[in-house]
Amino acid sequence: MSTGTTLKVGTLGSDALLTGPQRRRHELAQRVQAAGIDHVFIADHISFHTGIGMDGLINAGVLATLLPETEVCIGVYLLALRHPVPVARQLSSLSATAPGRIVLGVGVGGEDRHEVEICGVDPARRGARTDHCLAALEGLLSGKATDYECEFFDYRAARILPPPEPRIPILVGGRADAALRRAARFGDGWLGVWSSPKRFAAAVAEIQAQARALGRQAPAAHGMQIWCGFDDDQNKARQRLAESMEAFYQVPFERFERYAPFGNPEAVAKALEPYLEAGCRRFNLMPVAASEEAGIEAIAEVASHLRTVDERQTPP
Repeated sequence: MSTGTTLKVGTLGSDALLTGPQRRRHELAQRVQAAGIDHVFIADHISFHTGIGMDGLINAGVLATLLPETEVCIGVYLLALRHPVPVARQLSSLSATAPGRIVLGVGVGGEDRHEVEICGVDPARRGARTDHCLAALEGLLSGKATDYECEFFDYRAARILPPPEPRIPILVGGRADAALRRAARFGDGWLGVWSSPKRFAAAVAEIQAQARALGRQAPAAHGMQIWCGFDDDQNKARQRLAESMEAFYQVPFERFERYAPFGNPEAVAKALEPYLEAGCRRFNLMPVAASEEAGIEAIAEVASHLRTVDERQTPP
C-alpha cells in the first residue's frame, strides 16, 4: 500500500559517528552519504537504566553538520522532560543550520521510571505533559508571540524567531492508545516500535480516522523503529543482536525477538516487507553488525530491496 509519501530508509546516528577520531567519523559519514541512505536517526535519554544517555537535539546538530546532505530524525525525543520554550529555541536554531533536514519524533518514554522522576516529572503524568508541550510548541514555532497556561508551565508573550522554514515535521512515537490519539492530534505521522505489521496497519487506520474526526488531514508519514542483526551466519547475527539489546534494555532478548529481524540483508529486508504493505513509509533501522562499515552496507542493501518492492507496489 503506497500513500504517496516518499519511502525513507535510515540508519542509526551511532556513537562511532558522534564520538572518536574526526578522520574516522568523516569517513563513516561519507560512507553513509555514498550508500544512498535517506536519513540518520538518533535516540534521546537523560539517564537510562545504568546512567547512559544521549541528548537528541545536541546530537542532531552534530549529525546535521557531519552529514550536510542527509536528513536527521530525532526519534524519539523525551519532550516531557523539558520546558517547551527552550526546546523551541533549539529547534529554531537547528532549522536555521539545516533547513528542511530535521524531523522531530516525540515519545513519552517510561521504560525507566527513574529517568523521568529525576527530571522532576511525575511518571504518571508524562503523557499529559507531553500533550501540553506539543500544543505549546505549535504556537512557539509559529514565530508569533504566544501565551500558554497549564498545570505544568505558564508563560506570556513568548516569541521564538526565526520560525523553522520549512516547518519541522513531527512524528509521535509509542504503542499505547494514548500515543495514537496524540499522533492523530499533533503528528505528521506515527513512529511505531515493537509492533507487528498487523498491529501497525490497525494503528495507522485508527490514527487516520481520529485525525479526520478532528478535522485534520490524515497523517501519512508513518514509520517503524527496528533493531536489526546482520551477518551471513544467522546464528551469529542473532547472538550479536541479542547481546546488544539485552545490554541496553536489561531484559531478555526473547521479549523482542519477533520484532527484531536478523540474518543477511536480504533476509532482514524480506522480514520488513509486510510493514510496507501495512503503510510504513519510514524505516529507522538500528544495525548490529560485525563493524560499523558492515552495518552501513547492510542498511544500504535493505534500502535498495525495499525501494524495489515499493516501486512494484506503487500504482503507475
